[in-house]
Amino acid sequence: MSIISSREGLSAGIAIGKREGFNPYQFHYSLIGSLNQPVILFLHGFMGDSNDFSEIISMLCEQFCCLAVDLPGHGKTLINGTSECYTMPNTALGLINLLDNLKIEKCFLAGYSMGGRLALYLTLHFPSRFEKVILESTSPGLKTAEERTQRIQIDWEWARELETKDFKDFLLNWYKQSLFKTLQTHPNFDKLIERRLQNNPLELAKSLRQMGTGNQPSLWDKIADNKIPVRFLGGEYDDKFKCINAEMATLCQVSKLRIITKTGHNIHFENPKAYIEILSNFFRV
Repeated sequence: MSIISSREGLSAGIAIGKREGFNPYQFHYSLIGSLNQPVILFLHGFMGDSNDFSEIISMLCEQFCCLAVDLPGHGKTLINGTSECYTMPNTALGLINLLDNLKIEKCFLAGYSMGGRLALYLTLHFPSRFEKVILESTSPGLKTAEERTQRIQIDWEWARELETKDFKDFLLNWYKQSLFKTLQTHPNFDKLIERRLQNNPLELAKSLRQMGTGNQPSLWDKIADNKIPVRFLGGEYDDKFKCINAEMATLCQVSKLRIITKTGHNIHFENPKAYIEILSNFFRV
């Protein structure tokens, strides 16, 4: 088994651009397993990093080669460019360049929340690169310009708090949202907060402004055209995203919706056993 976790040099983490010259993305990633095995690309949620899937990967790395990336504004990934580098379309292109540099022509894809929104964008815009996709607590964005404008205002208010308030206070306030009700009572919640504190709040603010739900391109009108098999995962106690994922599943003929019992928004953290079972069965080759 090979393990790479770095951004030092091309073979250990830097995505050097192949499209339009210089690429500003220096992605930090972990690559665990052999590239001779089927590859899974894992994309974390907002304020997470590549370590968020460590428990999942430890259970899968004998069957799969697992690639987990710190997305722009998160973890140890460095951005040498303007705020445009944090947008969804540009981030997606940066990830495709990373796959090219790693000589990964096609792989499985798993994304959670923000990472799920990005994974859906990748699926719809680069369909030749992905075999099957798992989208956990995912949204395709907002349907109307009015909704997007309202959400941008909310995202920017959170971003200003990231830039001006104590980071730990921000985190505790963020996780008071009803979306994370079950997460707050999880026995490892304090450890999750400690991991989140390793991020740079100023970088997180850039991510929220540029790749928050308000600013991302709406993907609703493209879902019906998708031909890649998809599993939408929703938590039993996450009413908002159960509804969103149910609607997406009705639009996408090659998808199925799975509701995971006794979980909220962060399924892979709250019930890793159920998540691993679904993933390993769906991605089995």
